[in-house]
Amino acid sequence: MSLRRILLAGLAAFALASPAAAFPDRPIRLVVPFAAGGATDVGARVLAEAMSAHLPQPIVVENRVGGAGIVASEVVARAPADGHTLLINNTSHSVLRLVVPNAPIDVTTALSAVSILSEMPMVMLVANNHPAQNVREFITMARAAPGRFDYGSTGGGGTLQMAALLFLNAAGLELNEIPYRGGAPATLDLAAGRIAMVFDVALTGVQTARGGQARAFAVTSAGRSPALPDAPSLREIGLDAEMNVWQAIFTASATPAPVKATLQRAIAAAMGTEAMARRMAELGADRIVANTPEEAQRYVTAEVARWETLLRGRITPAR
Repeated sequence: MSLRRILLAGLAAFALASPAAAFPDRPIRLVVPFAAGGATDVGARVLAEAMSAHLPQPIVVENRVGGAGIVASEVVARAPADGHTLLINNTSHSVLRLVVPNAPIDVTTALSAVSILSEMPMVMLVANNHPAQNVREFITMARAAPGRFDYGSTGGGGTLQMAALLFLNAAGLELNEIPYRGGAPATLDLAAGRIAMVFDVALTGVQTARGGQARAFAVTSAGRSPALPDAPSLREIGLDAEMNVWQAIFTASATPAPVKATLQRAIAAAMGTEAMARRMAELGADRIVANTPEEAQRYVTAEVARWETLLRGRITPAR
């Protein structure tokens, strides 16, 4: 082989390797579509600290709230596709096209998944002053009096609304949806007995039940949650209402595969420690996933298809 060909081959190899070899060459932004202090924000900050130990640059968390998550999604989708701007989102990503039908981007094509971080159930919380003593009694009473009981929801395709609609559809119930700006005020009204039910993510729902502010009647995971072993799963009582709340990392779709692979390896390393396993269990996660970009994208695609089919026509689009 001539010297010229050897040099050209070497340059080509360098060009192919350079996206991952040079990455990251500056701090990484991890954009959160929700306000500080919520479940996704807490997860983002825990992950950012852990991942930074496995990368040559730090990860900085940035909250960009608005448009049911579209604002943050657009920030990441329109950023340079070099892996330095990431999005963390949860299951509500699956219904963004229903919630914001005229969004400036299609999140299913503008963004691609890097890795699913973890899964946790939603917890069915019932007010202490409600006469039902378990989920079966709650269903019986609600069926006998359509529209009598109220449930709390954050609307906008959030996980509280998604879980409640899934349950109501599976059980054939009619309850009144009471909108709240967040899970915390909904839980406060539940604790005060002003509403009958809230589905809350395990991160905060477990603590509400343990603190005696409400009763945990069921969880949405396939089986019982180790965090609430006395609460049956909805599947256990015969309802097809399984829901795993997941958190995932996304980046712009055009991001090179080697860069996404580098990010995923850092995620897997961060999530694979015993300390992180304990921390995620404290946050209510039943399972750490940390899968590959290819696996994560298939997972998200399936979730979008499932939730759009289930909730089309049942979610009011954001204004």
